Amino acid sequence: MVKVGDVEPFTVIGIPIDSVGPGGGTERGPAALRKLGLIEALGGRDGGELDLRIRGEIRDPETGILASDDVLTCTATIRRRVARGIEAGERPFLAGGCCAELPGALAGARDAIGPLGLVHLDGHADLYDGETSTRGEGADMPISVALGLGPEAWVEKAGGPSTAPQYTALLGYRDQRESIEDGMRQPQTLSPAPILRPLEQVRAAGPEAVAAELTARLQSAVPFWLHFDVDVLDQDVFPATDYLMPGGASWKEVGALLTPLLASPALVGASVACYNPEKDPDLACGRALVEALGATA
Repeated sequence: MVKVGDVEPFTVIGIPIDSVGPGGGTERGPAALRKLGLIEALGGRDGGELDLRIRGEIRDPETGILASDDVLTCTATIRRRVARGIEAGERPFLAGGCCAELPGALAGARDAIGPLGLVHLDGHADLYDGETSTRGEGADMPISVALGLGPEAWVEKAGGPSTAPQYTALLGYRDQRESIEDGMRQPQTLSPAPILRPLEQVRAAGPEAVAAELTARLQSAVPFWLHFDVDVLDQDVFPATDYLMPGGASWKEVGALLTPLLASPALVGASVACYNPEKDPDLACGRALVEALGATA
């Protein structure tokens, strides 16, 4: 295996999915990021793009998931690809697509290496399920699936829980009011407790300090996966995503969080999600994203 220092280079795998259901949107993100030089910016290797799509505009009555069959198929396919890659010595970097990629990624990493941690850098806590999600989109539910909380059929497809709350860090979220109004399970009610660092706490402590704390805490316990949803950024900083919210992070704050986490030798894999090039006609957001990820490599 070719190594850079003590860390295996990333193998970049495209996951062209959008759990909204129709074609387009974030499913075009992986191809756009590839053309903008993501693989080269990461100093990585090309792992190709999986032949996956999510199609359908009907919620399954049993799972509550929009286009449920496609979502479950995606999870099974991503799970196999990630597990096979890690067992072969790869360090996967999934270029999504939407956050529905995450349960399969975590399941595959768990299959390959055993107990796993997660740092989830996202504007949302993503603890909805098939009942509480107002839209039924798989991208609302990845943390619920990863923790084994539901929807049941999706958890089964992932082979059960992929991580445990005490090894799960929810970082940068700012959707507390909305999620309470929707009836989403609140992360502070879980037992054992996850590591909760909403955006206001990140700013109060300083992103560098928070990232250093999480890196030390997780790498002393378990290998971990890092997931980065671009909607953690402020809507004026990164408008090329589907669920815009004010009051988000700056590129400087996100860079300070990502750099030590991506550099950790305990990082088994990573993923980026929710870049929508259809909302980025001049590709300025895509270029900024590639530049920011490259700066951490």
